[in-house]
Amino acid sequence: MIVDDQPVVRSGLSAFLMVHPDLEMVGEAKDGARAVRLCAQLRPDVVLMDLVMPEMDGAEATKRIKEHYPHIQVIALTSFKEKELIQRVLEAGAIGYLLKSVTSEELATAIRSAYGGRPTLSPEATQVLIDNATGKGEPLLGSDLTERENDVLALMVEGLNNTQIADRLIISRSTVKFHVSNILSKLACGSRMEVIALAVRQGLVTNG
Repeated sequence: MIVDDQPVVRSGLSAFLMVHPDLEMVGEAKDGARAVRLCAQLRPDVVLMDLVMPEMDGAEATKRIKEHYPHIQVIALTSFKEKELIQRVLEAGAIGYLLKSVTSEELATAIRSAYGGRPTLSPEATQVLIDNATGKGEPLLGSDLTERENDVLALMVEGLNNTQIADRLIISRSTVKFHVSNILSKLACGSRMEVIALAVRQGLVTNG
């Protein structure tokens, strides 16, 4: 589903989706409030969410969608690179943050990744987080994590899901789930994307 207050953007994205046979647009909305209502009816797998819109902005819409329909993945697709916007939508539960300057192939890849539960952050957005972060008031990343938890966290930042992490570390998926739960608890984060955003802000990764 496409959410954007500009009709020309919605039509452009719709046209782009038509050239990818594995992607299907099920609906569109011009503001966040309508997007939330449509999610109840259409139950899309992935939502492309603009951030600056009337009625209800993208971050608030993302928060409400994830609260009621946690299986729906949200990718923030915006022209803005401000740190506050990035942090708000990631904390709201978005699985990705992309700028509208991305190519059609990059966007298609991000949609497929989101469907598979894998996050995508644009290099520009990642760099903004790194450049502007102070880390004040945040737990020192890894300070209370075990060596294995740090291994799992690093793979989460790479974008791997639990099954892929289990394969990489040669451990069971239930063990990965246990480690992820501990990481979220120790770092006081409510979602995988919040953990990844924290890792990026504190310099665990240095590129997109």
